[in-house]
Amino acid sequence: MAGNTYRALMTRPVLSWAAVAVAARMPVAMAPLALVFLVRERPGGYALGAELAAVYVVGEVIGAALLGARLRPARARRHLAGGLAAGAAAFAGLGLLPDAPDPVLGAFALLAGAAPAASPGGLRALLTEHVRTGLVAKALSAEATLTYAVWAAAPAAAGGLAFGVASYAPLLLAAALMALSVAGLWALPDGWVADESDRAGASMVRTLAAAWPVYVSGAAAMSLLALAELVLPALLEQRALAVSWAGPLLAGYSLAAAAGALLYGLRSWPGRLRTQSLILLLGVSGCVAVAGLVPALGAIAAALVVAGLLQAGLQVTRALGLRAVLPQSALAAGYSMMYSVVGVGYAASASLSGAVLSLAPPSTAILAGVALTLLLTVASAFGELRLVRARESEEAVCAGGSAAGQAEQAGQAGQAEQADQAVGEGP
Repeated sequence: MAGNTYRALMTRPVLSWAAVAVAARMPVAMAPLALVFLVRERPGGYALGAELAAVYVVGEVIGAALLGARLRPARARRHLAGGLAAGAAAFAGLGLLPDAPDPVLGAFALLAGAAPAASPGGLRALLTEHVRTGLVAKALSAEATLTYAVWAAAPAAAGGLAFGVASYAPLLLAAALMALSVAGLWALPDGWVADESDRAGASMVRTLAAAWPVYVSGAAAMSLLALAELVLPALLEQRALAVSWAGPLLAGYSLAAAAGALLYGLRSWPGRLRTQSLILLLGVSGCVAVAGLVPALGAIAAALVVAGLLQAGLQVTRALGLRAVLPQSALAAGYSMMYSVVGVGYAASASLSGAVLSLAPPSTAILAGVALTLLLTVASAFGELRLVRARESEEAVCAGGSAAGQAEQAGQAGQAEQADQAVGEGP
């Protein structure tokens, strides 16, 4: 039992992986806010900054879908190094040319988002494929905790550098960190070995598309996060509460999520992965609905803390769910596809929230978002059930064929042995 604790992850390869992951993900977490700070002093700077941030996110979505699908086990490190190097160059361009024309900044922002977008999925695959099977859930939980910590620190780092040093300083730091992550990749394995049982002949696109229910549930989860982040200030104002509470409330959510990721990995939980995911997703939906309906600040804070705890476990179950439905050679691409679809879910929820807010109060916008999440949850639950049953049926057929082949080989061996005995006895 002691060999399956978090302490078992404290090895040199895993710690090296963690350093590379922080260096690669901090620029991603800093980017949207850093882009706003870069151009805020221009006329209409905040609007331009929001547009640059949107272009960056679009680049992430496109890059994760297109480049992630091209990740192959044998040459993963070279692929990741190329994308991260291009991303570092794009961040450096933004930092060194802050007064460039808007289209040039937009091109840099698009490249900075797209080029390294396969790295989250690739790095996750490098982590999970090089730890013992019994440690995979804990490794994913530790990864989620690390991610939440990075996202919590990134806004403070971007703001401190932008206001304390220069508006372009956060982007130069992002470029330096991403360049360091490229060098750090050579402390990690070159890739991973594809399982011989992977589906032969199936195209990567078809293989990834088959896991659509897992992606949909991931998008549903991220749409809830978008609701919590984007509608919360307006909701506090509607409840006659200080809007300044939005920051501490979201910080509490992030800290609870980091703790929840560690908590999920501490033990084994009952039920199938898809059942756990469904329960957690419904729980997060209920918490967000409570935050939208109950006017008391304490109730909103408690709902967001519980939502953060459940959201972290949900993130881990979705990663484990992909491992259950995708062949090993497609896992890195599947993680990248999840990253892309989750970005789409965030953007869709943001758009829906904005549309509803123009017609109805914030509490109604939150309930509309929760209703959309529940529809996605039902669709993903039925789709994943069919997917798992199809996979189990396929494995049963393969196992039956293998058993029949072994029986046939045993029969042939018995006949050969009898023939040998007959020849040895002679007439």
